[in-house]
Amino acid sequence: MNSKQKPRFVSRRQFMQMTAFAGGGVLLTACGGGAPAAAPAAEATTAPAAAEAGAPAGPPGQYNEAPMLAELVAKGELPPVDQRLPTNPVVVSVVDQVGNYGGVMRRGFKGVSDRWGPTKIQDSGMVRYDLDLAIQPDLIESWETNEDATVWTVHLREGLKWSDGTVFDSGSFTWWAENVLHNPVITLAPPVNYSTGNPRAAVAVVAPDDYTVQFTFANPKPLFIDFMSRDQPFAPGHYMQQFNMDLTDDKAGLEAKIKEAGFESWDQYYEDRNSWYLNPEKPTVSPWRAVNAISEQLFLMERNPYFHQVDAEGNQLPYIDRVNNRLFDTTDVFNLWIVNGEIDFQARHVDVANFTLFKENEDGGNYNVLIGPTSNGQTLSINHASPNARLSEFFQNRDVRIALNSAIDRESINELVYDGLGIARQASPTSQSPQYHEGATTAYTAYDLDLANSTLDGLGYTEKDADGFRLWNDGSGEVISFIFEGIDETGTPGSDTAQLVTQQLAAIGIKATYKAVERSLYEEHYTSNLLDASWWGAGHEILPFLSHSNYYVGELLDRPWAGAWGRWYRDNADPNGAPPPEGHFLWKQWELWEQALVNPDAEQRNELFKQILDIWAEEVPVVGIVGELPGPMIVSRDLRNVADGYPIRMPRAMNHWSIRRSFSGKIPKHTCRDAKSCVSTRPALWYRVGDKKQ
Repeated sequence: MNSKQKPRFVSRRQFMQMTAFAGGGVLLTACGGGAPAAAPAAEATTAPAAAEAGAPAGPPGQYNEAPMLAELVAKGELPPVDQRLPTNPVVVSVVDQVGNYGGVMRRGFKGVSDRWGPTKIQDSGMVRYDLDLAIQPDLIESWETNEDATVWTVHLREGLKWSDGTVFDSGSFTWWAENVLHNPVITLAPPVNYSTGNPRAAVAVVAPDDYTVQFTFANPKPLFIDFMSRDQPFAPGHYMQQFNMDLTDDKAGLEAKIKEAGFESWDQYYEDRNSWYLNPEKPTVSPWRAVNAISEQLFLMERNPYFHQVDAEGNQLPYIDRVNNRLFDTTDVFNLWIVNGEIDFQARHVDVANFTLFKENEDGGNYNVLIGPTSNGQTLSINHASPNARLSEFFQNRDVRIALNSAIDRESINELVYDGLGIARQASPTSQSPQYHEGATTAYTAYDLDLANSTLDGLGYTEKDADGFRLWNDGSGEVISFIFEGIDETGTPGSDTAQLVTQQLAAIGIKATYKAVERSLYEEHYTSNLLDASWWGAGHEILPFLSHSNYYVGELLDRPWAGAWGRWYRDNADPNGAPPPEGHFLWKQWELWEQALVNPDAEQRNELFKQILDIWAEEVPVVGIVGELPGPMIVSRDLRNVADGYPIRMPRAMNHWSIRRSFSGKIPKHTCRDAKSCVSTRPALWYRVGDKKQ
């Protein structure tokens, strides 16, 4: 039986009321009182019904295209725009007005490991989210699911194409399923978004016809479609098969390329060639395609001539011709670009601690600083499952964690580093979240040196060295010390906060040292479970159900408070993973989380999550410092159609420029075929005025 109830949504106004945030922001995601302990889900309203049928924005020959593409058509190097668009293209409504073509959008990035910056303006998936927070079809025309959400059926737009002009149909999904998802060489463990159960069983994907795809899970997957604005369960098999040793017609040629590129196996080379930012030849369905590799000083992206969206007047999107991502080594250099007017749009690496600097230079730099609520915060994630046995035992002791938390003067850190703009709090869902939990937010956040010292004394850590640092109580005479790693470089607010944390922990005799490393090295260390502790904003979620990993149950692997245990939970075969001790609180949290993930009822899911946070508040696994930091964003005054009034940096599962609906009621069947039911704002809709040749 298909579920056909109308969807219920949180309106833009309701969400902003829920967030209780006075400032304006810009619609973005993510890659932080007086609320009740168990806040209910936000009140939902019914979205306008989609049209029963619709037509393209104009009859054949009435679509418009960018001049740079029209020139290629005139030369016979590109088919006419009518032949490049699907039969029923996605029609999206603008925020201000229909734009004009041309120009460059300038951004900054820190290198290959900072790939998420360019990636987030490229997101294009099966669905997207509009200004009313409603989920809308994008590459697909409609979808439906059965009653228990184990089977999801999607219907594709006829005539979709990859950026090289090759047909995009159901075969792109089944090729991915057969040769990527279910290939044990490429996919060592089923990804969370495409699997259920424990151990995880990967989804089965079949194609009844060229424009229908069916996903069948072993267990209910009620939030599957909500993750599909960024995840892409499809691949350009016609291109990628040349890098698969089992599929290529030229095995010797592939072996030579693998050796020349310096890889040890074909699957490593496949992964490299599968990365759009490393391989500009890989076809895409995003608004822009890479021109060169991200390893270069200037990473260039240009419009995709086959992009499937148009505005209400039939103009193929995107409006902007190119995106230039410019490499910077230090934050100071990047900040200088901002005040000089050399950045058109950016939230990533724009720190709230520099708000005054950016604000004072708005006129000179021809930009506006917009600000909105975020899920940003600072958290010291101590690794309970560290390979260092003494540290692991130390961090597993709840009394130790209480002492570490009690030693932190959060209010002074908030004032000194963030000018009081944040909130001194524990790592827990923010006050804007339907999952806000008062107990988890305030757990052991009171600054109390007497409690911290007496607690450690009571545990037998009474001996100290000449510098006042406590010694292990095993008779070794060695100082209790640990290193916490992060990517915040010297002079940044994150680094300044870390240094204050080390000073405050030293006041109770614990020697902690902050070590800033390059992101790729950090990734290597957490992947191998080599971190004593990590320093990366975590646990200050707005919508935790839509985060790509749940920090509160230890599965956010790059912020590893659960270390080897979290790795084992995500993949029992992970060589760096291990199960937690029998009776550990994580077992109960995992049980609750797994129940929540398969429960189609929003209220019941929220209640299960509350129980997870009850345990979180009691066990206080990490040291949250400050959260709910407002996020500044730089927007050129020459950039149009950028919507304001939205949260910044939402969960990674969300589309970068959109925000989510509430999850109440049954999973609906939903169809979107006209402009009125497809209102949205995305980078593809932005356009420049003034000098477009910057």
